[in-house]
Amino acid sequence: MNNDTTFDYIIIGAGTAGCLLANRLSANASKRVLLIEAGRKDDYHWIHIPVGYLYCIGNPRTDWLFQTAAEAGLNGRSLRYPRGKTLGGCSSINGMIYMRGQARDYDRWAQLTGDASWTWENSLPYFKLHEDHYKGANALHGAKGTASPLIQHNSTDYGKVLRHHQAGGEWRVEKQRLRWDVLDAFAQAATEAGVPATDDFNRGSNEGVGYFEVNQRDGWRWNTAKAFLRPMCYARPNFELWTSAQVAKLVVESNGGNSPLDAPLRCTGVQVWDGTEMITATARREVLLCAGAVGSPQILQLSGIGPGALLQEHGVPVVQDTPGVGANLQDHLQIRAVFKVKNTTTLNTQANSLWGKAKIGLEYALKRSGPMSMAPSQLGAFTRSSPDQAYPNIQYHVQPLSLEAFGEPLHRFNAFTTSVCNLNPTSRGAVSIQSKDFRSAPKIAPNYLSTDEDRKVAADSLRITRRIVAQPALRKYQPEEYKPGVQFQSDAELAQLAGDIATTIFHPVGTTKMGRVEGPDHDPMAVVDSRLKVRGVAGLRVVDAGVMPLITSGNTNSPTLMIAEKAAQWIAEDAELRQ
Repeated sequence: MNNDTTFDYIIIGAGTAGCLLANRLSANASKRVLLIEAGRKDDYHWIHIPVGYLYCIGNPRTDWLFQTAAEAGLNGRSLRYPRGKTLGGCSSINGMIYMRGQARDYDRWAQLTGDASWTWENSLPYFKLHEDHYKGANALHGAKGTASPLIQHNSTDYGKVLRHHQAGGEWRVEKQRLRWDVLDAFAQAATEAGVPATDDFNRGSNEGVGYFEVNQRDGWRWNTAKAFLRPMCYARPNFELWTSAQVAKLVVESNGGNSPLDAPLRCTGVQVWDGTEMITATARREVLLCAGAVGSPQILQLSGIGPGALLQEHGVPVVQDTPGVGANLQDHLQIRAVFKVKNTTTLNTQANSLWGKAKIGLEYALKRSGPMSMAPSQLGAFTRSSPDQAYPNIQYHVQPLSLEAFGEPLHRFNAFTTSVCNLNPTSRGAVSIQSKDFRSAPKIAPNYLSTDEDRKVAADSLRITRRIVAQPALRKYQPEEYKPGVQFQSDAELAQLAGDIATTIFHPVGTTKMGRVEGPDHDPMAVVDSRLKVRGVAGLRVVDAGVMPLITSGNTNSPTLMIAEKAAQWIAEDAELRQ
């Protein structure tokens, strides 16, 4: 930490979005960039071994250790709610699945914001911009060193070369380095049930069944700290990184009418707790809030930007009454079905013996393949929960293992798990502070299964699971439904059951949503405009999954990178306009 605490840009959160922004903005050698991370460096070995997510989630070394409030839709249960607390953020502890979602997601964002730059057609180049796909570049994928119409990474000024041309390709996408007979059979069964086979879920329509592609390099997890901070940022004298430093609040002052947007307020910096003292860092240009769909609304509320009644309840002076801060929480809730099988080996029995564990360890040591290289879910499928659905609205994560709950031992019998989630939930929750103390965890209330539509999709999706498992391709394994159990059949029984067994797959979004902030059809609950600027506060943007007005139809990590890539361009362009 240098004595000079004045920077051009201050980025809060060295997670998925923050690492990419730090890379892009510090490429301009004339701009000082500060990246602040509440967690420690990503030097914990289990971050980098793919199966190490088992040791990172629920570990204070790498996880914020959040819990949801007791959920009525889950029959009073509270869920573990992992959020990354280390360099790389959630990309250091997540499932590593590379998934963009569906074209309709982005076209809908464009409609809601009134900004065509968010359409699938206009977002695809920003996915490709940082992608390094193992198959190389083509119309849908990017690769390291291939031509792009947007950026030349060897330039020192990001903003002036956005229209020109060389791709970076920092974000590695590879095939998984394992397969299982029972997963191959499930994929065949899905095709027999009418789900087409696919070798690419990222074309704009992810309908189909196949193995997921993952963010790994040669069998190691590839997080955003590796991709975007090392070695590039560390070698730049204009880049500074503070770890084990938690932002307590934003510094917000009267703008004095000097902003070109005439915002009444301006964010001029942040107050940071380094473990021993509170330090104020000042931003000459912008503060970029990248603390995630839980952390960003919490920091805004602690800073006096949020629902006025909530802030007053906890003794936080109201700087700006913005009711949407913390609202609109959406998440993917998965319903886990377990099937016992015969005539095959699954990870349950392979990993439940010393010899099996030794073989697994040896294979990874020698080849970087096998179970230690695997993502939490290996096989995926996207389909419709019922024929009246216009688009694939459910997603499967299929695994050659089973257990009672995450973190508990594997079962002693061979089995596979099919977890299915509603891609487009209509339930909405909220994140809200419970204290003005920045060290206190916020209340997280996803409000799962609170609508009739979500309960109906949950029941229908379990029926689709049973239909797939009943196909001839799986017959030789004699699958037997262990969980939830064939005795549950009616809509009411299956919806009740979903409340008993469903768990999150850790995709919170929407708590600082973007939308129309002006005009007769403006959205009073929008927190940021379509360029991610916080309404009413100059010099402040939110750049993370919280800005999604609607959750994407799939895993949310890669869409967050795309959002950050767009934001980096807009920030640089605005800086040029002010020069």
